[in-house]
Amino acid sequence: MEALRFQVVGEAFKKKALDVKAPSERPCEYFGKKVFNREKMYKYLPKDVYEKMLDVIDNGARLDRSVADAVAAGMKQWATENGVTHYTHWFQPLTEGTAEKHDSFIEHDGKGGMVEEFSGKLLVQQEPDASSFPSGGIRSTFEARGYSAWDPTSPVFIIDDTLVIPTVFISYSGEALDYKAPLLRALHAVNVAATEVCHYFDPTVKKVTSNLGWEQEYFLVDEGLYAARPDLLLTGRTLMGHDSAKNQQMDDHYFGAIPERVAAFMKDLEFAALELGIPTKTRHNEVAPNQFELAPIFEETNLAVDHNMLLMSLMKRIARKHGFRVLLHEKPFAGINGSGKHNNWSLSTDTGVLLHAPGKTPEANLRFATFIVETLMGVYRHNGLLKASIMSATNAHRLGANEAPPAIVSSFLGKQVSELLDHIEKADVDDILTMAGKQGMKMDIPEIPELFIDNTDRNRTSPFAFTGNRFEFRAVGSEANCASAMIALNSAVAEALVDFKKRVDQKISEYSKKSEYSEGSGHTATFHAIIDVLREDIKACKPIRFDGNGYSDEWVAEAEKRGLDVEKSCPKIFERYLDEASIKMFESLGVMTKKELEARNEVKWETYTKKIQIEARVLGDLSMNHIIPVATRYQSQLLHNVEDMAAIFPIDKADKLSARNVKLIEEIAERTSTIEKGVEDLVEARKKANKIDSEHEKAIAYHDTVEPKLDEIRYQIDKLELIVDDALWPLPKYRELLFIR
Repeated sequence: MEALRFQVVGEAFKKKALDVKAPSERPCEYFGKKVFNREKMYKYLPKDVYEKMLDVIDNGARLDRSVADAVAAGMKQWATENGVTHYTHWFQPLTEGTAEKHDSFIEHDGKGGMVEEFSGKLLVQQEPDASSFPSGGIRSTFEARGYSAWDPTSPVFIIDDTLVIPTVFISYSGEALDYKAPLLRALHAVNVAATEVCHYFDPTVKKVTSNLGWEQEYFLVDEGLYAARPDLLLTGRTLMGHDSAKNQQMDDHYFGAIPERVAAFMKDLEFAALELGIPTKTRHNEVAPNQFELAPIFEETNLAVDHNMLLMSLMKRIARKHGFRVLLHEKPFAGINGSGKHNNWSLSTDTGVLLHAPGKTPEANLRFATFIVETLMGVYRHNGLLKASIMSATNAHRLGANEAPPAIVSSFLGKQVSELLDHIEKADVDDILTMAGKQGMKMDIPEIPELFIDNTDRNRTSPFAFTGNRFEFRAVGSEANCASAMIALNSAVAEALVDFKKRVDQKISEYSKKSEYSEGSGHTATFHAIIDVLREDIKACKPIRFDGNGYSDEWVAEAEKRGLDVEKSCPKIFERYLDEASIKMFESLGVMTKKELEARNEVKWETYTKKIQIEARVLGDLSMNHIIPVATRYQSQLLHNVEDMAAIFPIDKADKLSARNVKLIEEIAERTSTIEKGVEDLVEARKKANKIDSEHEKAIAYHDTVEPKLDEIRYQIDKLELIVDDALWPLPKYRELLFIR
């Protein structure tokens, strides 16, 4: 194995950047080239069908089957002109990845030949075998039927020779078996709730859109080095490996010059992404060596989620073309930064207003304050659920490791917004609202400066930070499907807005009965009611506001006093999905039923167990088959040296000259013995946990009794790496994995 290590290291050093040929057109000309977007629809669909499709996409109108047939015909014409021979329904099952089954267009023509067909029925609905996808007990394994249904709000696109159709995936009995279906429901809920609240400020608003801009972090490792690390190959992270003497302590990788091979990969990736309509904007080196980031311009949330899932697939494929493997695991290397996927989230209206952006008038800033406060209310009420939405066996390694937000959800607002909310809360109502007869109402709400976005400080330890005109949910992991966090966040905000409107309407009714509030212009009863409810909510959600150091031990104690969720156990954090408040919220909004939530948690617990189980088996195998044999071989070499010394020198001198080797022999014996005992204990802990029937209790057992043993074994292996002859060590070391580019 050590021969393989040095072979792949040598080959990696020789690799050169591929010559990536740029498209002849400018990016704006080839953007969306492989997407059946509005431009293609206008060209390939009849005018009436095109207009009906826009109504479906923009207004949620129902798709008539006759329209689907016409759309399918137009899609097929465009696709075949681009060399397409197959189609697939592309969905996002609870495996965290994507799924697809390719079918060709060909059908029998009844005359012994073949004809290419693609009907509206094939476009709109398919029936893939659902038996092997996680369902959490919604249906038995032998019950194979499931349905995929076209999502017309996410454009169809082409990959190679296949027309790819984004779809939802549901069971035979109608429960969601994917991420897209509940995401679409959550987006509908926040649209309805936010539009209703917007009408207090602008009655012309017809639609509110949830926006998402993700920032994808990742590592690149040479493909040969990756292949020589079975732990990376099978688990996505290194289960052993001592720190490199130099890692990220010099801060010289962040925003540094992009390595030549990596730059070629990035260019190739961007060309492919832009052709598929993914608006890639930013690329740069991240903090850790061989860590990088790619970020697009923000998009509507459903489309942004699809694009992120598509991009992760593209990254893996294009990386191999350049002799790399892309690592999306949140913590592939110990001792250096892990990877996240910051989710920049905001709400905007069809009239062009960003609801989380400050305005230029007092009225606009009251609207701004309303959506800031109600977002905080949603996050406060469901802070444990939001943490559960981003938690996984892999992301648990990253959160709270002084490189990422802690595993406690709080929100950083910055000085100006905090002062605004404090002013609304504490000032006398007469200081906030003063009547001016029929000339309207004047509000003493501090105007936000023009340079507000630039003046807002950043707090990298905040999991949910306000950054000028949006919130940045920083706790999301690099490997995650953003839909999980977006389902929870949009639902929580929708519920808060529904509750806000209910209470405001009640107060409007009360104020309207008083003549001093019902006369004159300016909707005085409405704005007095809004201020009253805002003040209640500003006080109520104050525990979620925190501008300090989220890494400190003091914050953990303070957060617990505030009633925030401070649980660190991944399986126990998942329990928040089944809290009474969570179930009530999801059901009242029509996002998910209790049955769907219970099923998803079964999947989450089972997935957690399997990931730790695989890591335990891999570490056990590597320990017994790689590490101990190599350490023992080096120990034998040392023993021979000690024997040779004794044969040449007098006993006193030989003992003195061999003292270091004797010490190493003893240390190797002690550490290998500890490793072997650790592996035995690990196996026994797994066996005991595997006997537990409940997936919930089994996951907790794996967290409490199996996972800690991985770190205990790793500690001994990493110490051996420091003393065993480098020429014998079988696995590529951190210095090779992280600094060969």
